[in-house]
Formats: sequence, structure tokens, C-alpha cells
Amino acid sequence: MGTDTNDSWLARALARPMPEDRTAGRILDAALEQFTLLGLRRSSVDDVAKRAGVSRVTVYRRFQTKDKLVQDTLLRELSRFLQQLDSVVAELPTMNERVVEGFVVALRHTRAHPLFGGLLRLEPEVVLPYLTVRGSSSLAATVEYLTAHLRRAQQVEGRPDDDPRPVAELMVRVAVSFLLNPAGCIEMDDEDQARAFARRYLAPLLDA
Repeated sequence: MGTDTNDSWLARALARPMPEDRTAGRILDAALEQFTLLGLRRSSVDDVAKRAGVSRVTVYRRFQTKDKLVQDTLLRELSRFLQQLDSVVAELPTMNERVVEGFVVALRHTRAHPLFGGLLRLEPEVVLPYLTVRGSSSLAATVEYLTAHLRRAQQVEGRPDDDPRPVAELMVRVAVSFLLNPAGCIEMDDEDQARAFARRYLAPLLDA
């Protein structure tokens, strides 16, 4: 992740629903539309520039490379997703219930999302690096997001004051593995089965 810390990635994912630079925002909007329609392999920086109504030099000035443009597009969508997830689970009374429902919502949202779900179906070999070897920023942001929630639950629910980061990372990695390879003994397209899985195997990690 270069010189960025996990906290800085979290700040970018959560505190910046839209970029401060309007031109950068327009470029990211165009990139989202372009990548959703044609995928990553068939989309060039020139395509995004044309769709955004700017020059390719402007795109490179703000994002340096196509890879950085893709990462920032994915990160902004992650930001939007985390905000939606917060709104869904906020009213649930316990952290156990939030973990269970959050797992189900995360799977549903990712598979239905036109960019995330579409790329996983159409170009899995292209998007895979952004969820694995090049996905450190998104993984770090998601782990930090869940870690913050677990810390608040420790205070509110009187849970042991242990470092919740390993549990958060384990939960995130389990969810990512199901997204990358949904085939298995649990039918994750069935929300009742996904909810039962999370209730039996993920929620107990809170007390580990």
C-alpha cells in the first residue's frame, strides 16, 4: 500500500463519498459507467476520458495509471457500500445480529452490484487481482471498518477488551472467499442458508 496506512485507506473509503475534486469525480463516474458496460479489459483510459468529457492528460494527471483509476473506482464503490451497510444494520440491537445480517447483505449487494458482480461474472481473471494481490487497500479499509464496529460493541455490550482486528480480518476473508468461489456445501444464493451459516460460524467468533 505504499506509504498509506490502514487508517488513511479507511478514511478514504468512509469519509469521502465523493472526491473533493469535481473533475476527478466526473472521471470516476465515467469510469464506473465504462467498466460496467464493457469491463476492464476492453476499456481504456481514452474511453473513460471521452465519456467524462476531458482529455486523457487530465485523467493521467489525477490518476497516473489505469490501474490506479480502477482501484479508486472500486474504492469509491466500497465507500458507498459501507455506508449502505451501516444504514441496514444500524438499528439491530446486538453485534451478533449485525454480523449475521451484514454478512448476508454484503453477499447480496456484491453479487447484484453492476460493477462488482458484473466483473466477477464476466471478467473474473481480470478483476481477481483487485480482490487479492492488488486488493490490499480495499481489504484494509473493510477490516478497519469492521474493527471499529467491534470495538464499539466491546464498550457498549461489555465484551472482553481484546484486539478485535484478527476477528474482523477473518470475517472479511471468509466473505471474500465466498464471493470468489460461491460453490460449496452452503448455498450462498439462499439468504436463509447464508444467514444460518453466519449465525453458527461467524457470530461465535465474537466470543473467541
